[in-house]
Amino acid sequence: MADDELEAIRRQRMAELQAKHGESGNDQQGQQEAKQREADMRNTILAQVLDQSARARLSNLALVKPEKAKAVENYLIQMARFGQLGGKISETGLIEILEKVSQQTEKKMTVTFNRRRVMDSDDEDDE
Repeated sequence: MADDELEAIRRQRMAELQAKHGESGNDQQGQQEAKQREADMRNTILAQVLDQSARARLSNLALVKPEKAKAVENYLIQMARFGQLGGKISETGLIEILEKVSQQTEKKMTVTFNRRRVMDSDDEDDE
């Protein structure tokens, strides 16, 4: 990982710790600033990890399915933090990651039919 990326992660972690232990008077403002710093850090990491076409695809996905885009972003950031990425991910690489995440989060639907028998006069004891 690049030194800039590590420094951004350190700054974010320090901001989180300060937000937890520090400023109770400016709590709401501090939370907003912490959220802004986190968003900036996420964007810088994603800019370093993804090429332009992959970033465009991810932002389009965020418009349609924000929770899936967030999951993919978290996955990419985690991979970047642990040094599992060799270089920038292209659009085709992002598509493969999207398919992987879709398979993991796919909801299995099953349809079951509960048939109820209605008692007719013909169904009664035929003796």
